[in-house]
Amino acid sequence: MTNLAASPSGMALAPGQLDAYLARIGAARPTALDAASLSTLHRAHLMAFTWEALDAFMGWPTSIAPAAAYAKMVEGRRGGWCYEMNGLFGAALAALGFRVTRLCGGVHRETLGNNVVGNHLTLRVDLDRPYLAEVGLADAIVEPVPLAVGPIRQRGFDFSIVPADGGWLRFRNHARGMAPSFDFRPDHSDETAMEATRCWLTQDPGSPFTHALAILRHTADGYVALKNDGLCRVTADGVSEQRITGADHFADTLQTVFQLDVPEPGRVWDRVRAVA
Repeated sequence: MTNLAASPSGMALAPGQLDAYLARIGAARPTALDAASLSTLHRAHLMAFTWEALDAFMGWPTSIAPAAAYAKMVEGRRGGWCYEMNGLFGAALAALGFRVTRLCGGVHRETLGNNVVGNHLTLRVDLDRPYLAEVGLADAIVEPVPLAVGPIRQRGFDFSIVPADGGWLRFRNHARGMAPSFDFRPDHSDETAMEATRCWLTQDPGSPFTHALAILRHTADGYVALKNDGLCRVTADGVSEQRITGADHFADTLQTVFQLDVPEPGRVWDRVRAVA
């Protein structure tokens, strides 16, 4: 179990980095370490950063280290995927004084078994009780929830935490979610497994991220998602879809819809056309 607040190994942001992070998400330093402050920061993080797996799709370097996520997402105008989104958020919370534990999870463990454990990083935050802080699943909750079995409803979308086999818990995403579920244990962390799985996800032809582009950004009432050349806007009431029509349209969408500064968007579009 890796506890960020107790770890000197670079898992918490430095003071100057914390200030820059808070400015990036448009949030003030909280006056209390409580559930309300955690919720405010959680939502601000998700509304500021785009979930994106561009690096895996393009074969660009990636890391599970929070320092790398900080450089990419705060100093650069980029987003990140679970290791980066939850990694940066956890490092910021630890710098603020929250007690944070990085948990090693498995998306699709429900169907693929223990081989996928390590393909997801999620966070436990201990306050009056344990909370699940989850900014890395792309299209899931926008505020933290008590780490307890039961139904969850946010913005009209239904989620739940249910018991799974072997002492695991299963977070079930909403019905339209890209990933239907991930499994985790409240006391299980394995940085080695996450690093090994990150390598597989970014390098193996069988990875879902190396042969399909996935980008997602939360909105006030849902989210907008790009998969290859298909752009969809999702709310609890429905889905609207359109196609990206060319390189200029693609570059403009990255800038205006997803607020990303992507190097050589024309190269990314060429790869999208090759796999779409």
